[in-house]
Amino acid sequence: MTSHERAKTFHALHDDVLVLPNAWDAASARLIQEAGAPAIATTSGGVAWALGAADGQALDPTALFDAVRRIVAAVDVPVSADIEAGFGDVAATVAGVIEAGAVGINLEDSESGTLLAIDTMAERVCEARAVADAAGVPLFVNARTDVYLLGVNDLDDTVARARAYAAAGADGVFVPGLSDLGALAAVTQAVDVPVNAMAGPGSPSVRELAAAGVCRISTGTALAQAAYGLTERLARAVLADGTFDALAGGADYGRMNALLANS
Repeated sequence: MTSHERAKTFHALHDDVLVLPNAWDAASARLIQEAGAPAIATTSGGVAWALGAADGQALDPTALFDAVRRIVAAVDVPVSADIEAGFGDVAATVAGVIEAGAVGINLEDSESGTLLAIDTMAERVCEARAVADAAGVPLFVNARTDVYLLGVNDLDDTVARARAYAAAGADGVFVPGLSDLGALAAVTQAVDVPVNAMAGPGSPSVRELAAAGVCRISTGTALAQAAYGLTERLARAVLADGTFDALAGGADYGRMNALLANS
């Protein structure tokens, strides 16, 4: 399947409710696909941690491109890459992940904990769209607004940003940090593009989010955090009592090898 075909497939998945447990490396991506996910979306935090860096654009973009390339090779479904705020060069970063095989991106409107001006982010959305068009890939541009993630909690600003980013060419709008169903419904009613919510422990259910009009649900770093939390707990158990029963129930070695043999 070509990148153009994968991109069209990814767009079509937003016609229904798309649930995306976020991946951070080739193995997690393949396991998520095996669990039934029709597409893979990366988490910037998880990818950075797996490569020994902090989240927040501390990762070298070439390392990001390599990670996306490995994830694309490990799965048979469309892959969307989290490119944070564009790593200082939106055009180059979008071109890099497209070359690596991604057919979607998340592009956020904050840097170093500060919200960008609406016009600045809208220009970046236009820039991403232009790069994708030049590459001949109908990239799904998911424009993320961090109004709630940063604790500003301004619904009117969120709606204004969502409308501006959609008008600039975003295919979807992502509002992490917003879990109030009434507020989410207001956002979904304000724009004509799919709205993405972030979910985790304590969040409304898929059914509740869908009833509010949400079309895409991501877990962000939650899955990676759960995996790393389990790793720490198991290591502490082994080191504390000198026994290894806590390690039971892990993924089968042979199955893992088989899943990734040709990636």
